[in-house]
Amino acid sequence: MFSETSSRMIYLGCFLFLCGLTHVTASYPIWWSLAVGHQYSSLGTQPILCGSIPGLVPKQLRFCRNYVEIMPSVAEGVKLGIQECQHQFRGRRWNCTTVNDNLAIFGPVLDKGQCRATRIVPVLSTATRESAFVHAIASAGVAFAVTRSCAEGSATICGCDTRHKGPPGDGWKWGGCSEDVEFGSMVSREFADARENRPDARSAMNRHNNEAGRTSITDHMHLKCKCHGLSGSCEVKTCWWSQPDFRVIGDYLKDKYDSASEMVVEKHRESRGWVETLRPRYAYFKPPTERDLVYYESSPNFCEPNTETGSFGTRDRTCNLTSHGIDGCDLLCCGRGHNTRTERRKEKCHCIFHWCCYVSCQECVRIYDVHTCK
Repeated sequence: MFSETSSRMIYLGCFLFLCGLTHVTASYPIWWSLAVGHQYSSLGTQPILCGSIPGLVPKQLRFCRNYVEIMPSVAEGVKLGIQECQHQFRGRRWNCTTVNDNLAIFGPVLDKGQCRATRIVPVLSTATRESAFVHAIASAGVAFAVTRSCAEGSATICGCDTRHKGPPGDGWKWGGCSEDVEFGSMVSREFADARENRPDARSAMNRHNNEAGRTSITDHMHLKCKCHGLSGSCEVKTCWWSQPDFRVIGDYLKDKYDSASEMVVEKHRESRGWVETLRPRYAYFKPPTERDLVYYESSPNFCEPNTETGSFGTRDRTCNLTSHGIDGCDLLCCGRGHNTRTERRKEKCHCIFHWCCYVSCQECVRIYDVHTCK
């Protein structure tokens, strides 16, 4: 009798063989699927599950087995990154759509490798702005989640940061648990960058954008304080280093997406063979820094479904009739027009606060116009 884990691993092996994912695994972070896969809830309970996470290179597999207790935080970080991506792009033609029950969770949008057995044409090997953002936000998510987990005492191999306190300020002293962002970034770097060791342009791009995502967290660390004293007089404050809300990181990286630097690929020979590097396409623009996102391939327009470019299209997407931006019906629907329907929604209304202490509300039915792309 095979165990459930053994059965899953045999199925996975057959799946990889049928799909011919040797090339895809080399270019697509299939391990991202652990954030939405069936193994997510049981990750960390059995070391053998590391072997069932698809797409791990040997270095990642060793890391997983050596530090299995923080793997749930790694998965949570990827999940956090995906959710933030979907929030940031909710009103754009590409809205960070994920595909259920597929190893390539972004389906055709982030890799050009093809899996005929499942009729998926994943698209993360397209070196576009979208790919740059997803790598940055996922790497930032892993660093963020691991750092937060350590500060909460969820793992025995890490904890609070005691190295970067410095002298206290006027009217406050150090206290609480400073979050160890260096450890979280190290985990993200060791795990997420482990597969980006090839001498090609795509690996160089991924490494740069992964690091830009992690740097965004370090740059936004801030002092968080708590007051002490009679009746909240704040005679003394205790402070500690804290990460920002992850929405701050998402907003920041979205700005970096909008101003991403276009690069060109150059080849040159080194002792290990041919190596690809990136340089800015336009010399008269300011060159990108370590905090900027970079890409070297143009994005499709995402208006129509296209298995070759990875576009899901915008048909049936909800649009904003009054907006002149990308979320407006004119731009989001790519000039095809839109349909309008009415929806009746039950909502709480006429709420009253009663002393002390509860709120009572009535239920109202309101009618809304909903506009969707043709």
